[in-house]
Amino acid sequence: MRQMVLSILVENSAGVLSRVAGLFSRRGYNIDSLTVGVTNDPKFSRMTVVASGSEDVLDQIKKQLAKLVDVKEIVELPSGASVLRELVLVQVEATVEQRQAVIAIADIYRAKIVDVSDHSIMLELTGNQDKLRAFLELMEGFKITELARTGVTGLARGTANLK
Repeated sequence: MRQMVLSILVENSAGVLSRVAGLFSRRGYNIDSLTVGVTNDPKFSRMTVVASGSEDVLDQIKKQLAKLVDVKEIVELPSGASVLRELVLVQVEATVEQRQAVIAIADIYRAKIVDVSDHSIMLELTGNQDKLRAFLELMEGFKITELARTGVTGLARGTANLK
């Protein structure tokens, strides 16, 4: 089983997200991560879809997506030739005594402290999935009260790009 990251250029119109998600749903494919945002050209949006499966399933996903009228271009983003990032916000319960330990871990991972209260600290961290996973494993030593992740987004390195 392999994980695939697709950067999909789609028309920026109502219902496109529903049609792409519906394709996955109808065929029983799972979406591991999905992010969508407008590009530098407001006529188009970029979807970054992460899916897992056998080579046959992943190949079928690409072929089915290419058949959708709203899809203009699909590029697979291989990990070595792409910049892939995700954002995580994590709120940690921290007493005055624990606060310094949380800040030390945040400094190591270059996480930003975005909110502090009497009993908690909220951290923001951007990076690849391995970095976020390692950071969250260290945070398990504290009580995580809330966690939000954006999902993977990415672009191909160098001059390779979607039209």
